[in-house]
Amino acid sequence: MKESIGPRTLGFPTPVFIVGSYDDKGKPNIMNAAAAGMCCLVPPCIYVSLREATYTYHNIMKRKAFTVSIPPEKYVVEADYFGLTSGKKADKFEVSGLTPVESELVDAPYVNEFPVILECKLKETVNLGSHNMFIGEVLDLKVDKEVLIDITSKSGKKLNRIDPEKFLPLIFDLSTRNYYKLGEKIGDGFSDGSKLLKK
Repeated sequence: MKESIGPRTLGFPTPVFIVGSYDDKGKPNIMNAAAAGMCCLVPPCIYVSLREATYTYHNIMKRKAFTVSIPPEKYVVEADYFGLTSGKKADKFEVSGLTPVESELVDAPYVNEFPVILECKLKETVNLGSHNMFIGEVLDLKVDKEVLIDITSKSGKKLNRIDPEKFLPLIFDLSTRNYYKLGEKIGDGFSDGSKLLKK
């Protein structure tokens, strides 16, 4: 029997989203956003939902842009730190020893050491209650070659894709407030379910 635990959000597992922005003085800042994910395929869009009290909220409102750097599991300490203090109080890049890189496409920095980067222009802002959702249109997805894999589509076209087993993205569960590793592949998407189409 299922037990009711009340109205709550659930989105496990999700990769950790480290949101990059510039403040009024051009100082690069990053934060760990727990409420974030994909929201549209065409055009490609992602969202990050932030409280107005955060430093990043005001940076994005002014600059109309942000980046998302997705860390691999070996950066769990740094990623967690990015959510523990405000950019008003600390230079998170300096403290963590990581390197800010100025995006060539949007007015925001990203983390050089993280292998997957999304560069976003602000498309829309939606007030949802405690948080405002920033919908960012992805202008580019930058990926380190070391985590790419070549696959062939059904039409025979060669495609570059991120290999989760090479990337090893850091995963966060908001309900338990814990970080996890990605597990092993157990099936083929858009394929395995076809066995039931014949029934």
